[in-house]
Amino acid sequence: MQTFITDDGIRIAYQIDGIADAPALVFSNALGTDLHMWDEQVVALGRFFRIIRYDTRGHGQSANPTEPATIDRLGHDLVGLLDYLGIEHTHVCGLSLGGLTAQWLAATYPQQVDRAIFANTAARIGSFESWSTRISFVERGGMGAIRDTVLARLFRPAFRSQNPEIVQHYSALLDTSNPDGYIAACAALRDADLRPIVGAIRAPCLIITSTLDEATPAAQAEELQRAIAGSTLVVLEQAAHLSNVEQPEAFNVVLREFLGVA
Repeated sequence: MQTFITDDGIRIAYQIDGIADAPALVFSNALGTDLHMWDEQVVALGRFFRIIRYDTRGHGQSANPTEPATIDRLGHDLVGLLDYLGIEHTHVCGLSLGGLTAQWLAATYPQQVDRAIFANTAARIGSFESWSTRISFVERGGMGAIRDTVLARLFRPAFRSQNPEIVQHYSALLDTSNPDGYIAACAALRDADLRPIVGAIRAPCLIITSTLDEATPAAQAEELQRAIAGSTLVVLEQAAHLSNVEQPEAFNVVLREFLGVA
């Protein structure tokens, strides 16, 4: 694991896999997870790309911010990482919170984005009230106060019963998350609304949703697809919010086809 320091002094952990001189592909993680949520994608795509994964501030091995985050701040963390690594052009893939960060990058720094994948995300996720409620629960009861509710949204019931070791891994991630870092990211989601800018995205875009995703339902993916001219929408069956974990083979096939390495 390597690190770099953002312009506001936060240590961001990152990892590079794949082929050193291949096209870059950066992955941005979901709320309450870390860069290892993309392990299956690294296996499937590592022989085609230079893959950069990082832990969003307040997650995994990255440092915890001392104040609420914004989507602009999270986006600039990613820009800072790309600049630090000397990457002028990249494909980008993000899921949920990471999908918002990827949308921000594609809309705000179009010259850096070759192709973009927005998975199980939306230009506006949840509501001010829903995120404020979650923040309040964590402030009063710690991560345990929201763990079971979050896991129920990340994975469908059948997956939870058939894959207890995977669910336990994500449960442990939540339990060991720093509440301040989690709350900071929730504040970014609470305040983020990219609907005014996603129409400016011009990079080829793939939008992935799944039939059992209650956090970012298919209707929101369809709204995002309509807002981004020329974008493609793919619906994965029998997956909840972490579709790349529940349906890695289907997810990877879609990515390979979109990125031209099928």
